Amino acid sequence: MNKQSFIISPETGWILLGTLGLMWIVLGIYWGRKAKNMDGFMVAGRNVGLAFGAATAMATWVTSNTTMLAPQFALQLGIWGMIAYSTASFGLFLFAPLAKRIRQLMPSGYTSGDFIRLRYGKPTWVLFLVISIFYGFTWLVSMGMAGGILMNAIAGIPYELGMTVILLVCVIYTLFGGMYAVIGTDFIQSLIILVGIVIVGIGVLTQIDFSAIYTNVSTEKPMLLNALMPAAIMSIFNNMLFGLGEVFHSNVWWSRAFAMRQEVGKKAYLLSGLFWFPVPIAAGFIALTSGSLGINITSPDMVGPLVSASVLGQAGAIIVFAVFFCSLASSIDSLLAATSDLITEDIYRKMLNPLAGEKTLRKVSGSIIIGLGLLAWAFCMPRIGTLATVLFFAGPMVGSTIWPIVTGLFWKKANAKGAIWGMLLGSTVGLMAYFQLGWYTASLIGAAVSMLTVLLMTYIYPDNFEWKTLDENPQPK
Repeated sequence: MNKQSFIISPETGWILLGTLGLMWIVLGIYWGRKAKNMDGFMVAGRNVGLAFGAATAMATWVTSNTTMLAPQFALQLGIWGMIAYSTASFGLFLFAPLAKRIRQLMPSGYTSGDFIRLRYGKPTWVLFLVISIFYGFTWLVSMGMAGGILMNAIAGIPYELGMTVILLVCVIYTLFGGMYAVIGTDFIQSLIILVGIVIVGIGVLTQIDFSAIYTNVSTEKPMLLNALMPAAIMSIFNNMLFGLGEVFHSNVWWSRAFAMRQEVGKKAYLLSGLFWFPVPIAAGFIALTSGSLGINITSPDMVGPLVSASVLGQAGAIIVFAVFFCSLASSIDSLLAATSDLITEDIYRKMLNPLAGEKTLRKVSGSIIIGLGLLAWAFCMPRIGTLATVLFFAGPMVGSTIWPIVTGLFWKKANAKGAIWGMLLGSTVGLMAYFQLGWYTASLIGAAVSMLTVLLMTYIYPDNFEWKTLDENPQPK
């Protein structure tokens, strides 16, 4: 017989939501006062140190997808599911040397789009913008959905209201503070996330029986313990490549590389990867306890908050609420800022109004942040699919950008033909795999096709790129 999962009262949920939301708005506006110009608003003055740099990268990567999808992976794919999601840390680890290279080659750059435009030309740049903005928006929608699911699962707050409040809070403080506000709030959020996860982990470990968990899983769902489960093994490589593609191409991570001091980026991304790696494993393990605890899981992406709240009671539920809220806010604000920067810098300033001044750009950027929030809200309202199906739809597209980015940063012979055809063919074939084979194959296949295309085109049409052309504003000697 299933026992009722404990959920905090809606009144308590609204108090927590209001308190945390108000705190982030106040802190965001406070830190945002440092943004005196567009350099401050978009890249925090290019002076972010190691502590804030590592914290903002880690907090942004500990998304609701980490704390909600990792348990879903374990529930559906078993022991390999937990490990599969943790492989996304390789995106942070491997971006570390790229961050150093980016700051060396583009000391005055703003976006990942700047790199593609200067390295590969306008047609590749336009295709890259389509992929990157689509991915960023898909991630934003998945975060909004997760916010509504969280509010409903833990506090009984209606999905639509919880999702609306979280999006609104993040839009407000990002609008006023830009990257300064994002990085400042991320620092506090990362501390809350780490402390909360430790408390939840200790609480769960002291109240569960490992033998009962094993007996329940082996009896009810023996495939979850199968080390040779094909879908689970495939998901490991798919998720790893999806994570690489997400980090390598996304302006969320490029903007931080530009914001950090030149000597800081590599260390910050390595540290953030180390802090992030155990989080999805710990979150995923929670899902395997649901059967032995007799908790009714009505939706796989709700397993994390339901089990945590059930095991730890009201105090634990409050901690879980705070951790999940911080993981949501730290990602939504980053997506709003980075996607707005990409549209403002690459589309408005570079394509539509090259003579725009800083006041105009700031107004345009603010309008885009509001527009993104409203559009994400509209797409979140119907709650389409689960978090995994929504997010991984963009997997083959971001996977197709890995090789154009890496070869473009380190290999002079890499060329525009390889980049554009790699992204086109990788995205197309990967999407076919998404629908025909399953979401857990799409990123892997998209990245593989892109790799072969880039290498073949580089062999046939070798370039001889001049690295100095990546710096559009060289300093006089």
